[in-house]
Amino acid sequence: MKVIFAGTPEFAATALKAIIDAGFEVPLVLTQPDRPAGRGMQLQASAVKQLALTHQIPVAQPVSLRLDGKYPEVAQEAHELLRNTPHDIMVVAAYGLILPLSCLSIPRLGCINIHGSLLPRWRGAAPIHRAIEAGDTETGITIMQMEEGLDTGPMLMRRAISIGAHDTTAALHDQLATLGGEMVVETLQQLAIAPLTATTQPGEGVCYAAKISKEEAAIDFSISAQVIDRKIRAFNPFPAAHANIDGTTIKFWRAEVANGDSKLSSGSIIEASGQQGILISCDNGKSVLRVLELQKPGGKRLPAQDFLQGFPLKAGQVFHS
Repeated sequence: MKVIFAGTPEFAATALKAIIDAGFEVPLVLTQPDRPAGRGMQLQASAVKQLALTHQIPVAQPVSLRLDGKYPEVAQEAHELLRNTPHDIMVVAAYGLILPLSCLSIPRLGCINIHGSLLPRWRGAAPIHRAIEAGDTETGITIMQMEEGLDTGPMLMRRAISIGAHDTTAALHDQLATLGGEMVVETLQQLAIAPLTATTQPGEGVCYAAKISKEEAAIDFSISAQVIDRKIRAFNPFPAAHANIDGTTIKFWRAEVANGDSKLSSGSIIEASGQQGILISCDNGKSVLRVLELQKPGGKRLPAQDFLQGFPLKAGQVFHS
């Protein structure tokens, strides 16, 4: 079976590597154009492109696939490339471009997608972040037959994993990427023998995982410590939950809900000894957040005790969003 692969970040590269390692022929890879990255803002190839070039797989990087969009000539060229590249199926994982029906209908066996949630929950761009933020106790991977709707296609395979109390998006991402690679290989192996039964997604339980914005990572201490803890884990590693104190923005990387309450207003530091972390009053004192790992501008991520040696804090100071 010949597989065209479309994907961009590390999540997708893990799946592509699994497909290559399983012995499937990959005649073409589609990925997003190189983007500026790092302090020097030099153009950087995506994780998928880097892997494809390592395996000497041809790479295409169209800015659009929509024939009726802003770049119809580029899209037309990409369509012709797909039609002229012998293949049986296209696998899509975190590609970042919309595949119109004109693309979805080109492969003989259609297009399948590796999605990082238990559909129909968390359709959209940020399913891992939103699952943690919402307090879900499980998530997983869905292998889905693609159609024009956003993550609405029938499901070929669905497998769950638990979300631990301390799981971050970074940790969960790696687990799901590995699982996605295993499942797409299993799916392709079965499709090479016979069609799989596709299950229509339920109409109930649909959630939309909107793209994460930097603005929503600002911590609002007027909400409960439990919700803030989830946000800190959800926004690790990007865009990093943060708060401002005396004009300095501090990133919060790790925290937990502490026992007890406080008489201090929201955002007020209760204790900053370091040994017990930095205790902050939340929800007008109804709950307390224990911050365990922080980062100041230009500094490293540090445990609270080490952080306080270079950035002293004291009880009564107030963090603001």
